Amino acid sequence: MGTRFPSLLVFLLSCLIFVSAASSSEQEGDGTLRIGLKKRKLDRANRLASQLFMKNRGSWSPKDYFRLNDANDDTVPLKNYLDAQYYGELTIGTPPQKFTAIFDTGSSNLWIPSSNCHFSVACYFHSKYKASESSTYKKNGKPASIRYGTGAISGYFSNDDVKVGGLVIKEQEFIEATSEPGITFLVAKFDGILGLGFREIAVGNSTPVWYNMVERGLVKEPIFSFWLNRNPQDPEGGQIVFGGVDPKHFKGEHTYVPVTHKGYWQFDMGDLNIAGKPTGYCAKGCSAIADSGTSLLTGPSTVITMINHAIGAVGVASQECKTVIGQYGQTMLDSLVSQVDPRKVCSQIGLCGFDGTHSVSMGIKSVVEDGVSGLLNEAMCSACEMASVWMQSELSQNQTQERILAYASELCDHIPNPNQQSAVDCEKVSSMPIVTFNIGGKPFDLSPQDYIFKIGEGVQAQCTSGFTAMDIPPPRGPLWILGDIFMGPYHTVFDYGKTRVGFAKAA
Repeated sequence: MGTRFPSLLVFLLSCLIFVSAASSSEQEGDGTLRIGLKKRKLDRANRLASQLFMKNRGSWSPKDYFRLNDANDDTVPLKNYLDAQYYGELTIGTPPQKFTAIFDTGSSNLWIPSSNCHFSVACYFHSKYKASESSTYKKNGKPASIRYGTGAISGYFSNDDVKVGGLVIKEQEFIEATSEPGITFLVAKFDGILGLGFREIAVGNSTPVWYNMVERGLVKEPIFSFWLNRNPQDPEGGQIVFGGVDPKHFKGEHTYVPVTHKGYWQFDMGDLNIAGKPTGYCAKGCSAIADSGTSLLTGPSTVITMINHAIGAVGVASQECKTVIGQYGQTMLDSLVSQVDPRKVCSQIGLCGFDGTHSVSMGIKSVVEDGVSGLLNEAMCSACEMASVWMQSELSQNQTQERILAYASELCDHIPNPNQQSAVDCEKVSSMPIVTFNIGGKPFDLSPQDYIFKIGEGVQAQCTSGFTAMDIPPPRGPLWILGDIFMGPYHTVFDYGKTRVGFAKAA
């Protein structure tokens, strides 16, 4: 990378020109604290930077997303924070040192760049905490490391007074980051991350900022809420309220669902509909996470492919998928018609195994015509699993067998690139379908205006889908991550006291 670094650095510096930050806070007499959020304008520069990061993120695996649930593994996988548009301000130390941070419900630690970060370029473009300049600093020194796809953020714990809005959390433990490799945090406007997840996923068994707010009686109620302003013409980015909700920012009543797995704010959801038509994939339930740390909305490749097809998103033509449909499509369809469990169809035709709950790749050796021995690719099993869901969905809609096979073949051209967004035609946004999530027995609609990102105007405009694919296998998955695309249209309440999450139409 040596000879390419100067030109890359120039590009990244140009990205920084496009971002700006400011925020405000207000402590109310009702025991709540309102933190104003600012949103970063989307443009081609930071979008390209995001794509570069995703392309070069390395050997990331969906399994990494859950390493931190292991009691002895201090690992927090970082998401694509380049897409996170909403951030606020906090201060650390005496006198106060100001920083910008993502308020992230998908992690639980507070970390800020350290003045001892000397060998990471990112640290030179962000505010750094200077322990020597704070009279309330207390040495800790416990090592800390947060790993992600392309490297790790590492450093050590320190203790100092942290001020969020008008609330001062004395002697709060936080991470001073001394290493920030990669481009992720170089082009990001924010300096650090303030995690609002559960203690169970905190690196170093550290007590999160939010826990200290509650346990020290700094907030009226053990809840916090997000309002994300989706109006691109409004300079106000949104608001996070610690200790309550702001009735001005939602309509009607919230629909609450219990947290099913402490760590992330995870809950159960029902099936997903596209243009009013059930996909069937989550008919028996899926898990979802309300995550303020990303603007995207991720889900299983099977359903994201169906969405891509419905909105005309560009995908990746899968030869394995077409081979499965061409060779085994009719056999699969016959099995489904005879009411064979869709989870067992692929094992019946020998493309997958079955572990009692779902299909699994067998890795069986096969011999092709030229006598060369090879492995029955996991891609064939995955393609078969997806196709069985697509066929079952169409079968439940009483489609003809000819139409079902044609539909499955069409979907083979819309399988998404993992961890990447798909391009769509800006002129067709208004005619794209409503995508509906069923949560707590109630429908939550997303319009094309909610889930499509648009950059530029006229012939120069570029549009991408906010839906991306990430496959988490059972028992942890299937899993959906509902980021800002969902939390924008729906005011979100994180009720720590009653361990539940609530959604209401944003106002």
